[in-house]
Amino acid sequence: MGDSWFKVGREAERKGVVAFSSNYSLYADMSDRVMTILQLLTPRVEIYSIDEAFCDLQGVSNLLSLEEFGHHIRTQIKRRTHLTVGVGIGPTKTLAKLAQYASKRWPATRGVVDLSDRQRQRKLMALVPVEEVWGIGRKLGKKLQFMGITNALQLAELSPSFIRKQFSVVVERTVRELNGTPCLGLEEFTAPKEQIICSRSFGEKPSDEVSLHQAICAHAERAAEKLRAEHQFCKRVAVFISTSPFSEKEVFYKNQAVTELAVPAQDSRDIINAAIKAFETIFVPGHRYQRAGVMLTDFRSAAASQLTLFDNFQPHRNSEELMALIDSINHSGKGSVWFAGQGIKSDATGWKMRRERLSPAFTTRLDDIIKVR
Repeated sequence: MGDSWFKVGREAERKGVVAFSSNYSLYADMSDRVMTILQLLTPRVEIYSIDEAFCDLQGVSNLLSLEEFGHHIRTQIKRRTHLTVGVGIGPTKTLAKLAQYASKRWPATRGVVDLSDRQRQRKLMALVPVEEVWGIGRKLGKKLQFMGITNALQLAELSPSFIRKQFSVVVERTVRELNGTPCLGLEEFTAPKEQIICSRSFGEKPSDEVSLHQAICAHAERAAEKLRAEHQFCKRVAVFISTSPFSEKEVFYKNQAVTELAVPAQDSRDIINAAIKAFETIFVPGHRYQRAGVMLTDFRSAAASQLTLFDNFQPHRNSEELMALIDSINHSGKGSVWFAGQGIKSDATGWKMRRERLSPAFTTRLDDIIKVR
């Protein structure tokens, strides 16, 4: 349950709550450091999300107990990053997630839970609400509770075929995994993305076309940079804008438009032009906009595409080399090179996301490094 900071800020500060703005570059860098440590300690790692990973511990028990190794992982991450993590160990992904839930829930575990033993699995499952099982969640959990299934153990004891008929093969896999049968393998290689979205809520709600134009350019440029990092080309560029749905005195407006490129592209100039073309068809003056974004879809692995006699598309010379150079410069100093459509940095203060409580990015910005005298 959450609420807007402007509604609760004064009361929160009165009670000693410290608030921070989101610091995405710091989060991403610390995540990379944790994943690198895991890759050094274990033979195979699946990076599941920015703050979760599955590790293959096959063969580790020949050297030391899995629980000891879990504490070793935790200690190494704490020592090298000062981050505290929970380690859950199990014969399946679902049981490992269950163990990880317990490692955070009960301090007596000291952050590590090993569910290799079947009796220990059953004991823990009896304590865990069914909605906390990986792949169940609140919505499905309510349906199961209505059937009298309130904890993970009751779910595990159901017939897989019954669950498949009542729900789906996905839930059936969950039941089988709770009983120690692996149904989900380790995925070391991330599947190619099917879309890239770059969007932000505005710090101040702009109503002029220039501010929205600059924001769309900035999002399109960032999306193109991400596209190149994936070694992909896109064929469609979508733009969406909206006002706040919660403003009682303002008319709500939301719209989106798509531009299809003549050939798949990853050049920022092509993607920015396509985004602006889409934006101009949906912008309505007079509204105070809260959000805008750009979405890239229809990915291709190469820019090759058959042109017709009537196409007047002219590819950019040295496009790949230029984009690689821009990415390299911006990797060293974010925002060092930008496109004119984004405006100068002082122009962006109105539409950029508010981050007055931003913590220092000690690991990614030279200006934020603590100086000792």
